[in-house]
Parts: sequence; C-alpha cells; structure tokens
Amino acid sequence: MAKLAVTRETVFALRREIARIEGILPERFETPDGRDATVIRRGGMAVDPLLRSGIRRLDETLGGGLPKAALTEIHGGQTRDAGCVAGFALALLSLLLKTSPPEAPVLWAGTSEIFSEAGFPYAGGLRAFFGIDPEALLFSEVPKIQDALWVAEEAARLKALSAVVLEIRGNPERLDLTATRRLHHRAQDSGRPVFLLRQAALAEPTAAPCRLVVSPASAAARQTIIGPLAGSIGRPAFTVAVSKSRTALPGQFTLEWNPDERAFEERRSEERTGEKQRTENPVTLVPASFGRADPAAATGTVLAFQTGPAQAPRHQPSRQERPTHRRSRRTG
Repeated sequence: MAKLAVTRETVFALRREIARIEGILPERFETPDGRDATVIRRGGMAVDPLLRSGIRRLDETLGGGLPKAALTEIHGGQTRDAGCVAGFALALLSLLLKTSPPEAPVLWAGTSEIFSEAGFPYAGGLRAFFGIDPEALLFSEVPKIQDALWVAEEAARLKALSAVVLEIRGNPERLDLTATRRLHHRAQDSGRPVFLLRQAALAEPTAAPCRLVVSPASAAARQTIIGPLAGSIGRPAFTVAVSKSRTALPGQFTLEWNPDERAFEERRSEERTGEKQRTENPVTLVPASFGRADPAAATGTVLAFQTGPAQAPRHQPSRQERPTHRRSRRTG
C-alpha cells in the first residue's frame, strides 16, 4: 500500500508539472459536501474536469470520476447488450446535462448497421427515465464507418455541443489507435466529453484514458413501504467493470439507476440491501400498544387435556322451529 501511494504521488507530481508547462495549472476548491476537487482554469474560468457518478467507491477507482475533456470507452460484450450500454450512456449524459448549458445538445453518431440492429433511443423514455428532452439529442446516421468517424471528429471540436456519442459495432480497422487519438485530442481542445460505445468488441489499444465494460444486471424487486414486492421488476441495473483508468485500479460494481432522483445507487449484495431497508425504516408501520390496564400475561405451562369419546351432536331445531322462519316474510 505504501509503494502504491508513493507511485500515485509521483504520477500526480508529473501531471502538475505537465500542466504548468502547458499553462493550464490545476487548482483546488472546496465542494459543497466538504471535499476538495481539482479544477482547471480555462479562459479565466474554473471548470470541474470530472464527471462524478455519485458512487464514492466507483469515483475513487476512477481517480475522482470520468474526465470530461477526454475520450471514454464504454464496451458491451454482445450485440444484445446494446440497449444496456446505451442506457448507461444516457444515464451519464443525464448527469452531465445537469451542469451543462440548456441550449447545448448532444450529438449521437453511428452507422446504419448499428441503428438497424439496436434501434434508436425512445423519445418518451428519454424524458421519463433520464430527464433528457428529445430535442436535446441529435442523431447522425451514416452508411460507413469512416463517415461516422468523420462526423464524430468534426463534432468533437464544437463547443456548442455538450457531448458527442459515437456508437460502433465490432473492431473495424478504421477505428485504430490513430483514430482514437484524434478523437481524444479534439475532446481535450473543446473541453467536451466523447463517449465511444463499442458493441460486441474486444479490448484493444486506444487513446482513451478510461474504459468501462457494461453488462445488464438482474433487476431487484420493486420496493414498497412494506418491503419488496414479490414478482415485480424494479429499477434498471448495470454491472460496471473498470477495465482501464488513470489509477489502474480494478473494480466491479452493480449500479441501479433511480429515474426519480436521476442518480445512480450502488447495490452490493442482497444482505446489504436488506440492511439498507432496515436502516431506512427503523420503526414498524404500526407501533405496539402500551400503557394498557390489563397487559397480556406471559405464556405459562401448556397443558394437554384428556380426550374422551366424541359427544353426540346436539339437537338442531327444525325449519319451523327456527325464529327466523317464524317472522312474516316481506312482500312487494
């Protein structure tokens, strides 16, 4: 642990020296929750360079969060996971747009192959689940991979956009180290993030400082005031594995997206989930009665009564003898 701390301090010292040479000295400020966060001066204005997920363990593994002015890879293991990867990217965009200008849209570029296979995000779900207006999401569908790369590179240099999303399937030859380096440099120059969504792709050398592998996780039961609702489907969940980061620390997390709060929540295990429910509801719904004059006595000795022969059934009155039938019937 001591060796790791010394190594990280050396890396941070080198980064500060590089920032001093390039003229973008990093500074620190105190956040509302009392923590210190690194900021970068661009044009005399303080800008937070990190996109924080809100999950402390994940942000610490990523070195504070995802870099905004950089290329970030989000991988899906199979083509059928395209919806999960897109949903995770939309959750990140929802967090990003909270601090972005409302007039700055997001450009989502991809090939006809990926859109015909995975489809487009549903406009109604954008607003309901992620709080993103459909007008704030622009799509660019092109037939070839080289056209999609050109659109993403040209859009990444525009400061009028909040972010650029490039969705690619597989490992095409055009998407090599040089192409990702161009995307990364354009993102650094504009100060805007570029998210590279790779469906059914293998990890390969790229210029992205961070790579996340996302797969669907089993949704937990829907929570109610009396506990989990059996047979129901709760919030969407993602399994996020950190494959590459600035800290080189591995990690795997199960995150749930809260569409009401527009925030991530970590789900560690079923035991911790039950513990969290008990913590959030420390009292019972109906308090126990107290202060009664005659409280219930403590349980004493249990006695077994002697069983005897079955008693004969008592005489049942006939139909005419029952008082009910002696009354006059209603008429009309």
